[in-house]
Amino acid sequence: MAVINGVASWGIVPTDNITSNLSTMSNGFRGNTLKSSNDQFRYQVQWFFAGNNEGVEASAQNAVVAGSHTVSGDVLNAIFKIETSVDDTNWDTIATIKKSRDITNKRFGNGSPPAGHRFTIDIGQLLSDQLSYSLCPINKGTWKSNYYGGLNGGLTMQDNVIGASAAAGFPISYYNVSQNGSFRMVRVSVTFDIITADNQITTASTVLGYADLVTAINSVNQFENDSTYYNERYNMSDSPTEKYRFLSRCPNWTDLPTITYDFKKPIRLDEQAEYLQFYLRKASSSSISSSGGDKVGAIGLHVETFLADGTAENDFYLRDFEDNLLIEPDSNIDFRMKETQNQMCIQNISPYYINNTSTLKAEQNPIDRDNFPYWNTYSGNRITASTAYYRVSMSRFSMYTDYAERTTTKFMYYTIDREIENIPYGFVRFHWLNSMGGIDSYTAKRDVVEGLTISRDVVERNSGDRTWYQDYRGSNNGSVYAPDNSLYVSDTMRGGDIYKGGREVSNVNADRVQSVYTEPLNKSVAKWLEEMMLSPNVWIEKDTEATEKANIANAYLNPSTKGYIPVIITNSDIESVNQENGLVIFNIEYTLAHKVETQRN
Repeated sequence: MAVINGVASWGIVPTDNITSNLSTMSNGFRGNTLKSSNDQFRYQVQWFFAGNNEGVEASAQNAVVAGSHTVSGDVLNAIFKIETSVDDTNWDTIATIKKSRDITNKRFGNGSPPAGHRFTIDIGQLLSDQLSYSLCPINKGTWKSNYYGGLNGGLTMQDNVIGASAAAGFPISYYNVSQNGSFRMVRVSVTFDIITADNQITTASTVLGYADLVTAINSVNQFENDSTYYNERYNMSDSPTEKYRFLSRCPNWTDLPTITYDFKKPIRLDEQAEYLQFYLRKASSSSISSSGGDKVGAIGLHVETFLADGTAENDFYLRDFEDNLLIEPDSNIDFRMKETQNQMCIQNISPYYINNTSTLKAEQNPIDRDNFPYWNTYSGNRITASTAYYRVSMSRFSMYTDYAERTTTKFMYYTIDREIENIPYGFVRFHWLNSMGGIDSYTAKRDVVEGLTISRDVVERNSGDRTWYQDYRGSNNGSVYAPDNSLYVSDTMRGGDIYKGGREVSNVNADRVQSVYTEPLNKSVAKWLEEMMLSPNVWIEKDTEATEKANIANAYLNPSTKGYIPVIITNSDIESVNQENGLVIFNIEYTLAHKVETQRN
């Protein structure tokens, strides 16, 4: 099989790192291994041969022939193979794109074209179609698998397979399960079409190996505000100094624990679903041990509670997500965190869950234990009647000597909302897909309104013939009508059926519409909360007969009697800044995504 003339190499790739040719034309390199699928997601191949340039076409005259066969030729097309995965092992090919060379560039000074040919594609839209969201079930600590996520968006999966070899089988289908909707690892390789000596097109055996692995998330960057890469913010790696961010733009965070921060996100003691979602690229932490080792033995979210005056109260950990992380044995067959994770993680940090589940780091030397991970049951006080607020950060613990604890994220602050619920109407708890591709939550509590909007489809039917009325039963000219108790006598009376006909409603269309007001919000909080109005996926929590049945049927998969109910935000405009009044209030108008079911006539 023939090969290409010259050499092919990667030009523009999403990582923009030091090995990319793009690094020489931008402000340094960025190591951009976590990237938004809604931004440009470009791959470019460069092909160079014998001084050719973008102004020169590929030619059959350049083909090298041995005997009667072409052994090499000029490149006509680059064929990009795009693959995605959530586990770096099982790769799905989502597309192959055949791309002819780019339009010729010209130097501004003398009009000369650059050397070589370039082939460029943008796969952002393809990746966006692969991503949606993943909800963790209410009152669950984390989803069962980082690879398969929780309640995934996208198309409803066909699920009619039970057994592998018979009609009856296991009660849980192992087939048609959607993978985590929040992220995809992406790799791209390239093969080439060449032109042969006899002016034929054939695929060369030359393969340009995979560009650097990159992960796409379902985030959105505002063009005028945001950077388009997350290396030093949301892509949690092994830096000993960087304080990484969770996948939320809620302004309830600080860099240092000594900073007093005004906004602490309100959260109620009875709320069961307050989640922090994050992308963990590496579990190791550079030089975390006293000997300079990078290995980590345990990771948990550190929760610290405080009194109203700022006095520290209790501290403990949440570590459900850790069960999903990859581990590996060291030379002593002691288990530690695998360095590279590349996983989307989530952890419930709600007060209700904290009070039922938190734990403590084991005090003993972790490598003296046979089991992984290394945690003790926490039996002390958690969130008490005196707790005013708490903060959450990620802690990594050294695997070896000194077993140091290192804070590797920013601190997220939450204040305890102890307002008594308005029992007749309740509060409205919202969840939504935020601009970072994670899930945010907020409870609105003021002036709940509920109603219906109704429309009807009307048709006109023929009315009964009232010329001939059914006569009274009995004898008439010798005939005897059926007696009262006859089985075949109907209550329908010919000519008297005026109960139907004329204009009739063939179908009733109804939507349940609701609205609720927020608390007064300052600018930064209002800017964050407006994301809910922009989100394509919004849910409210509801406790209904259906959700209670799900809890009874399977409390493991449905650990709460509440469920996520999809809604559509119907606000046509919102006010997020009001200079005259300072604080602003949102009126959130919404309708249930599931229409009110009515009979069809």
